[in-house]
Amino acid sequence: MATSEYAKSLGNRLRDIRMQQGLSLQGVEDKSDGRWKAVVIGSYERGDRSITVSRLSELADFYRVPVSELLPNELPEPIEKPEKIVLNLEALYDHPDPDLEHIAKLARNIQQRRGDYNGRILSIRADDLATLAVVYSTTPSGLVEKLEDFGVVVHDVQAFFTKEGE
Repeated sequence: MATSEYAKSLGNRLRDIRMQQGLSLQGVEDKSDGRWKAVVIGSYERGDRSITVSRLSELADFYRVPVSELLPNELPEPIEKPEKIVLNLEALYDHPDPDLEHIAKLARNIQQRRGDYNGRILSIRADDLATLAVVYSTTPSGLVEKLEDFGVVVHDVQAFFTKEGE
């Protein structure tokens, strides 16, 4: 990508982030108490002025976004849309591994909120699974894999209850 094209792409990213935050150029200057001049931000956004790496980092901090979100060649990782899962509560609560502590706490909390005390299985919704994945510093699918390794995921609910009824 030619330098001017890159500067324009970078400027577009800067503009997108600023606008997502509901800020005008003057709004950036006001919010930053004059640290970031409207005319300077505008020239970065048009690609008329080059920005140093250190200034880009400072601007990323000001916008509270990772620097990588401002770079045009950096594509954000796609957000994984997890499916809900079903947990075997007996296996979860009885498992000796402390790595499952957060999962067990969440399961108990969900049971309380739902008033669901059947004590055998619990479905974990996609949003809860995504939040837990952040706690475990992994993706939702990575967390599901970890839970499968621990033997606490129920894949076939009907078979689970049939097997228990035998």
